[in-house]
Amino acid sequence: MEENITEIVTSLVFQLAVIIFAVRIFGKLAVKIGIPSVLGELVAGIVIGPYALGGLGLPGFPHGIFPLNSESLAVSPELYSFSSLASIILLFASGIETDLTLFLKYSVTGGIVGFGGVAFSFLFGDFCSMVMLHTGFMDVRSLFLGIMSTATSVGITARILSDKKKMDSPEGVTILAAAVFDDVLGIVLLAVVMGIVSALSGGAALSGAKIGMIAFRAFAIWLVFTALCIFFSKYIARFVKLFGGTFDFSIAAFGVALVLAGIFEKQGLAMIIGAYTTGLALSSTDIAPVIQERIHGLYKFFVPIFFAVMGMSVNLGALMNREVLVFGAVYTVSAVLAKVIGCGGPSLGLGFNFRGALRIGTGMIPRGEVALIIAGIGLTAGIVNQELFGVVILMTLLTTIFAPPLLSVTLKLKGQGTRKDTKAAEAQQFVWDFKDDEIADLVIDMFLQDLRSEGFYVQMMNITDGLSQARKGNVSLSITETDSVVMIETAKEDMGFVKGEIYEVLLRLNKSLQTLEALHATVSLQTGLASPENRVEPVLLKVMNKNTISCELKGTTKQEILEELVTLLEKSGKVTDRSLVLSDITARETIMSTGLEKGIAIPHARTDGVKDICIAVGIKKDGTDFSALDGQPSKIFIMIASPRKGESPQMQIMSAISGVLEKNDTIARVLAAQTAEDVMGIVKSVSLKK
Repeated sequence: MEENITEIVTSLVFQLAVIIFAVRIFGKLAVKIGIPSVLGELVAGIVIGPYALGGLGLPGFPHGIFPLNSESLAVSPELYSFSSLASIILLFASGIETDLTLFLKYSVTGGIVGFGGVAFSFLFGDFCSMVMLHTGFMDVRSLFLGIMSTATSVGITARILSDKKKMDSPEGVTILAAAVFDDVLGIVLLAVVMGIVSALSGGAALSGAKIGMIAFRAFAIWLVFTALCIFFSKYIARFVKLFGGTFDFSIAAFGVALVLAGIFEKQGLAMIIGAYTTGLALSSTDIAPVIQERIHGLYKFFVPIFFAVMGMSVNLGALMNREVLVFGAVYTVSAVLAKVIGCGGPSLGLGFNFRGALRIGTGMIPRGEVALIIAGIGLTAGIVNQELFGVVILMTLLTTIFAPPLLSVTLKLKGQGTRKDTKAAEAQQFVWDFKDDEIADLVIDMFLQDLRSEGFYVQMMNITDGLSQARKGNVSLSITETDSVVMIETAKEDMGFVKGEIYEVLLRLNKSLQTLEALHATVSLQTGLASPENRVEPVLLKVMNKNTISCELKGTTKQEILEELVTLLEKSGKVTDRSLVLSDITARETIMSTGLEKGIAIPHARTDGVKDICIAVGIKKDGTDFSALDGQPSKIFIMIASPRKGESPQMQIMSAISGVLEKNDTIARVLAAQTAEDVMGIVKSVSLKK
């Protein structure tokens, strides 16, 4: 038995390793060709799954790394468990991202449009199944195809609206408001359908009245638990805070989601409904933004596994079947029309013209994660077979791929989308490159917190995307963060408010940094580098190059010394932009001199001007004023430049260099060296002694 368990765990370890690399490779390829990474992750699962490469025999894996388990569960139960946990994380995160206040109070228009989209999608999906499968409306397969058609992946739409500067347009605001209602209504409908499916799966003949009671019970369970969770949300937040810091209470909050997910499953509903309900309740608490950030690592690890497992469940043979392709095409057209008619139709009665209604309907087309989760539930429960599962996969792929270009086309149509003239002031963009990812993160966090204090509803469009939306009354902001660049888009008349708010954030941030000026008094931290106890890392010898060592520096000023050392760095062959390297190192010197005690100076910087870490060593025996800590001239200069992005052991090398120089009489020996080879020999001998 122990051997069997060991084999199972070993197989799972290999499977997870393959999935981790496959989803990231295919995800990056998808982004490069302009489609969402989730589709790449789904395709990765198809390629490495049991119906494709995963079923090929390999040494040690006679039946393949991903052998076929069964028709209803293609992967092993252990791997499917990981996938189920991922679906809970995904829906918990989706609930956290939902602005509950926005859902309850904000937009009547969004509510009507969202309801229309869900209702029409369910009916169109169900009727499509009735026609293609020659079955009844209440057949469990029809119900599942109906519910799988309701989901909307608004993150894709939000990105297009942001790129086209249409986030604050009447159509953009309506789409994003409707998406909030769409998510919640879709979960409610799923609860009802799961209740009916659970009863029908028992084989009992049900009358209309009994079905109504079952639906009412399922809805009541969801409503009661949701109401209780929302009412006690502050107490839940206080409870999870008892577990400690932000990481601890965020994991504890996820633990609450797991408990509720289990309760819903025990009641015959889906686990994801409980997870979403927990996230929705906590979304209105003060810990919601922290949880979003802290579970990001879990999300990035588990959720791609979910998409890969969904892809692995696709039988390529069944998918390529003519009947499946025809059904998939019909189902996709039905899904597209359902959103265009269900969301666009009500818009015509809410002040939009045909052009605006078409934009709203098109913006709601993309399907995504929830559809795949429901399809997976149906497949493992034996309700949906391989052919129908392939139909859903096909619909999800096609709507996600073709919706962005369709929306782009409708946004290019000339003319406004509303019947009445509106002051369609062209949105303006405020763009600022903070030159540092962490500073940009800090500014955005403070800015969003200020917006919440001003009474704005702030919503992250996707946990993996740096796109947020904030709204209050007629004011709408689109906030995008890409690496160190922050872009805020809003109407012209609101740009003054945005700039003023950012200015206040920067003032507070500057005050905080000034408080840290105590750093200047913390000379002991800097002198800590000059310690003989510092560890001498072997990488130091690998990075040093005799071609970048000079025993006779000519410069007489600090700037001349820096320029001369950069010239030496160029001889390493790793410098791609000399002027940028010099600029970044000079900028670092203006913050605080890198001149230490005993004649040692270590000017350094992370810069985009080098492709790999490099070191230059210069010696000036009579010394130069380098604003050293002890006020004495600096004589030994070690310049270190490393790439701004990526991993480079810059501080460890700095510590190692000072450790070498501080040992015994090393400084005197280096000052007496006549050649670069002498310096290399001294460093090597001291390093080897260590």
